[in-house]
Amino acid sequence: MKSLFITGTDTDVGKTYITAGLAITLRKMSIDVGVMKPFAAGVAQKKGFKSEDVEILSNAAQINDSETLVNPQFFPISASPYTAWKKLKIKPKIPLILSSFKKLSKKHDMMLVEGMGGTLTPILKNYYITNLIKDMKIPTVIVTRSKVGTVNHTLMTVMMCQKYKIPIKGIIINNFDKGYPINQLKKDLENLTGIKVLGSIPFIKDMSDQSLYRIFKKNIDMKSLLQ
Repeated sequence: MKSLFITGTDTDVGKTYITAGLAITLRKMSIDVGVMKPFAAGVAQKKGFKSEDVEILSNAAQINDSETLVNPQFFPISASPYTAWKKLKIKPKIPLILSSFKKLSKKHDMMLVEGMGGTLTPILKNYYITNLIKDMKIPTVIVTRSKVGTVNHTLMTVMMCQKYKIPIKGIIINNFDKGYPINQLKKDLENLTGIKVLGSIPFIKDMSDQSLYRIFKKNIDMKSLLQ
């Protein structure tokens, strides 16, 4: 069973909640799914995981993997790994990321890896999220939004993945903006990219396991995702 890298067209596009929803759904389908967020950044939480995103993912998958494996590097600044390196002198450790991913892959049947920002978020100079996906040797799922302008961002993301020869499993629309009619957006994206839109997720108020499972099972083509 192939692992997946969940990337996005931008930051704050909803990658964490999409990844969490997929993890819950896969778990309820009796699939042993692990999660990973190679890089996380921001103000550290006072209790539990440093990163709230990492806590959300770990709870969704109900794993007991160590924080150092699930999130090998945390930067206490809201910035890309490259900017954190320059400002804080904390160099991103690519070999550590890849070895942690390898260890987690051996523990679980399938891994969901959540990226940071978009595909060209810089990790090192001339090393981006696309390079990391390429080095992990796994396909990606692109999370996009529904506001006007999303076609431009999605096309650029698709083209960058294609440039790096990264297989794209599909596109998921996070419909919390409600600016672009979803049926039309789905048709436009599929016609322009030739990539399947796996579904769209509406704005979610109830973030419980049961609610996310019901919504993702109804709205996402899990069969195509797992093929």
